[in-house]
Amino acid sequence: MKKLLLLLLFSFVLLDAFAQDSSRLSFWAPAPQFHPARFWSVTAAVGAGYTATSYALARAWYANYDRTSFHFFNDNYGWRQMDKMGHLMTTNFEAKWLGHLYHWSGMPKKQAAWVGFGGSMLFQGTVELMDGYSEAWGFSWGDVGFNTLGASAYLAQELFWEEQRVLFKLSVHRPNYANSPIYARNNPLAQTSLQERADQLYGSSFPELFFKEYNGQTIWMSVNIASFLPERPKYLPPWLNVAFGYGIENVFGAERNRWYNEDLAVFEAPANYPRMSQYYLSLDIDFERIPTKSKSLKSFLMMLNVFKLPFPALEYNSQGQWRGHFLHF
Repeated sequence: MKKLLLLLLFSFVLLDAFAQDSSRLSFWAPAPQFHPARFWSVTAAVGAGYTATSYALARAWYANYDRTSFHFFNDNYGWRQMDKMGHLMTTNFEAKWLGHLYHWSGMPKKQAAWVGFGGSMLFQGTVELMDGYSEAWGFSWGDVGFNTLGASAYLAQELFWEEQRVLFKLSVHRPNYANSPIYARNNPLAQTSLQERADQLYGSSFPELFFKEYNGQTIWMSVNIASFLPERPKYLPPWLNVAFGYGIENVFGAERNRWYNEDLAVFEAPANYPRMSQYYLSLDIDFERIPTKSKSLKSFLMMLNVFKLPFPALEYNSQGQWRGHFLHF
């Protein structure tokens, strides 16, 4: 839910910042020099978005949980680190879009990259502070570390390469969960199923598939091949990437597959559903490198670049298994 709000925020920020431009510049092109109208439109939109999102999180999310004094929480071993991968990708996405918006306003690219880095760390840092006062969570140095890694990955590429050669992307699919009954260990009359447990944990709506369903998500590091070659061969498309993915399967609790309901009935996932990590190798497309003269289409492709295109993939998992996927989503 938190990631959903943050990602939606930056989409709205982009639209709001593009709402007005009284100059004769091409609407979609960055200003060649500092453009006050664009700069203050972007700043106002980002400030309003930050305030609105922080307020919405405090009222709609954290209000449902008891507050306590500020405390720390070590969740580095939870969810097989899938949530940490989400922090990395989300912060990288925020930094990239903030940097893009401020470059559009006429700020030099490297200066805009620093703004993107700082702004994304501010957004995510605010969430971490809220976690620190929530009894259900706590301030997580692990989250901060992966936030920093995601924002730094964007900043370093802009400073040293002046382009994003390594992208972080998301792909999703709807897992198939078993409906066969699971009986409570301490009450043979109480029962549930993996499908019911997954619905409780991850939800069942389409937005929740993208932002909560850990078992159905893969976070990718998508690397552009041509950008690392001194001379690109004619047969190699400039938009072709090689992608390395991380996902998880059969995870029904933060640290183990045991849970209980409101009546304190204890359930455990069957042994033939082992928790596992998955490592993928696949191909991808860097949509921003597809040649086009249309500035509006180029902006659309930039927005699309947060998602990995389905391709055949090779998987190796923590159970020592190799799997091939005709198309991995």
